[in-house]
Parts: sequence; structure tokens; C-alpha cells
Amino acid sequence: MANKGLQILGFVLALLGLIGLIIGTILPQWKMSAYVGDNIITAIAMYEGLWMSCAFQSTGQIQCKVYDSILQLNSALQATRALMIVSIIVTLAGLGVACMGMKCTNCGGDDKTRKSRIAMTGGIIILIGSLCAIVACSWYAHDIIQAFYSPFTPVNTKYEFGSAIFIAWAGAFLAVVGGGMLAASCPREKAAPRYPMSKASSNKDYV
Repeated sequence: MANKGLQILGFVLALLGLIGLIIGTILPQWKMSAYVGDNIITAIAMYEGLWMSCAFQSTGQIQCKVYDSILQLNSALQATRALMIVSIIVTLAGLGVACMGMKCTNCGGDDKTRKSRIAMTGGIIILIGSLCAIVACSWYAHDIIQAFYSPFTPVNTKYEFGSAIFIAWAGAFLAVVGGGMLAASCPREKAAPRYPMSKASSNKDYV
């Protein structure tokens, strides 16, 4: 029963992590303009994401522009794009495999040991997908930090972390925890006794 509850909890956490990865990938707030230096302009806030850049004005107007060419983007952004897409696809595939092996489903046959191994395989796949997301977020964050402290970066073009990168990080963390629970749900096989147990004779002789 405890093993079944662990599988359900791991699946729910991994599903929430997948939702966080999708939301984080779509949102344009991966990095936001940093208000540093003497010339601080608070009327317009600049945001950049994996797919577009947006300008939020104090009046409430939002103007977004999709990136024109992939070849014009830097290597960190291209790698983050690819890794996040791979992460979502792999995590989704891992959830499908884990769903087939969970005890609360009828897929995967009636063999409990086989179903637990399928669930463990799904958890390992989810772990691989979440690790791809962690690498993507960390790579993008390193690029932001490197550009922020670079003396060659103009003050008005410096950026800091946006909310989307934290959402993606949180989704990856939930996927890691959920995938770990699914991977640890495989029961240990009980060792068979070396010698067969003798059956006590039911017939007794009385003198």
C-alpha cells in the first residue's frame, strides 16, 4: 500500500513539474532589465525569453516581438531552447511509461514485479528529462551573470533573473523529486528459501 502511495505522489509531483517546465518555457520573463547605474528608467521594463522579447510600460501596455532568425541568437539561448524542448518531451514520455507501470492502473499486465519495473523505468526517464531542464536553466543563468558583471556590457543593457527561469527551476526540481520516487518504488524480490519446508503430518497414531 505504501509503495502504491509513493508511486501516486511521485507521478503527481512529476506532472506538476512538467506543467512548470511548459509554463517556464513559454513565458518571456527569463531575464528582465536590471535597474543599475545613475540613469534609471522605470517607465519601461524590458523582458527577454526563449522565443520573444517584450516591453512592459507603466501605463499597462505590452509590446512583444518574436525573434526573427534563429541564427542571430547566441549559443546559450539556442542551447536552452533545445534542452527545454527535449526536457518536456522526455518528461512527458517518462510520465506515459510510469503510468503504465503504476499499481493503480490496469496497463502493463497483472505481474506486479513487472509493473513496478516499468514504473521505475518511467521514473528514470523523468529524471533524465528534469536534468536536461536543470542544465538549460543553469546555462542560461550563467550567461546572465556573466553578461551582468562584464565590464564591456553597457549599464542600460544589463539584465537579471526573471520569474520564468525560477518557474522552470521549480518545475525541474519537482520532476526530479517525482522521478526519484517513481524510480525508488521498485520492490525488492524476496529470496526463495533454500530448503523446502516440510509439511507436518496431519495423521497421528495413538496407541
